[in-house]
Amino acid sequence: MTFKEIQELVKLISRTNLTEFKVKNGEFELSIRTDKYEKQKHQLPLAPVAQGQASPAPFIQMPAVPSPYPAAPAAAPQSTPQPSPAEAKPESGEGESGKYLEVRSPIVGTFYRSSSPEKPPYAKVGDVIQAGQVVCIVEAMKLFNEIESEISGKIVKVMVEDAQPVEYDQVLFLVDPRG
Repeated sequence: MTFKEIQELVKLISRTNLTEFKVKNGEFELSIRTDKYEKQKHQLPLAPVAQGQASPAPFIQMPAVPSPYPAAPAAAPQSTPQPSPAEAKPESGEGESGKYLEVRSPIVGTFYRSSSPEKPPYAKVGDVIQAGQVVCIVEAMKLFNEIESEISGKIVKVMVEDAQPVEYDQVLFLVDPRG
């Protein structure tokens, strides 16, 4: 993000009821807390402690904020380590290539395949992409962020419909690295 974009973001956040805002794009991370952040926190009353017992650690709870997205089903605990975001997760019917790699969203926002409705998509099924190539746009707080692929290969599936909301780390494209 440029300095000007960060300034605009701070102005937008200050005009809202947000208490905290975080964004991550690659190695760039930005966290903004407003003065409302401290006002929102409150401490729950602690149960009385019997003499000779250690007192419990204080518990600070943030008020629940309803999500505009449906809750994801709970995942079963796994004993194997999770793959890195760029690693592939096999799709059903993996195809001849074995595993596909994933291009994931680095931010929460709205997914767009092209810069405007009249323009062709940045990337479509069958296209061969290179690392660093812009593959889509994710709009967050009226800022249009070009999303660059961290991997090279052939796009085998677009996982999100145009103009749909996406979450942080959501899979956007499946890529065959041998493509």
